[in-house]
Amino acid sequence: MSSHTVEPSLSPTGETPESPMAEAQLEQAARPPGSRFPLRLAELVDTHALTLLRATVGIVFVGFGMLKLFPSASPAEQVAIDAATKMTLGLVPETVLLLSLAALETAIGIGLIVGRRLLRPALVAFFLHMGGVFSTLFLLPDAMWQPHSPAPTMEGQYVVKNVVLVAVCLVVAAHEWSHGARRGSRGR
Repeated sequence: MSSHTVEPSLSPTGETPESPMAEAQLEQAARPPGSRFPLRLAELVDTHALTLLRATVGIVFVGFGMLKLFPSASPAEQVAIDAATKMTLGLVPETVLLLSLAALETAIGIGLIVGRRLLRPALVAFFLHMGGVFSTLFLLPDAMWQPHSPAPTMEGQYVVKNVVLVAVCLVVAAHEWSHGARRGSRGR
């Protein structure tokens, strides 16, 4: 049995060819300085995309949760109270409902921002909360939909726009659960 090694091919000048990494660095150095910034920014965002998504949704939740602590500060306050009252069959006082929603949304936001051990419970709470949020489209049809039209009212638009937050959290959850499954299979 014979073995052989492959010699790197030589360029006409007798030097070995550059590695792909070195070629990329040379190409980047040849660009004017102003064109490097967007590329560096794109690389930075790409590297931290999931953290950025998680944190921005968390900030939105903390912000809207905190608004519910101040009477009439939240534009969704009355809709939230009306929907929660219907869901609890009117058995829970409005003040308790509003404070509970404020605490829940703030806790979800903090869990999303902090991540780590708080991320999974925050995601579960987020999706359960979104179930309640979207149920308002059916529980309060007069407030959510324009009469004789399939178009949402301003309050309905406030609810429907949450599909973006759901999409973001689906991406974060998919990564978290698939990443956790890989960690678990390595530990066996």
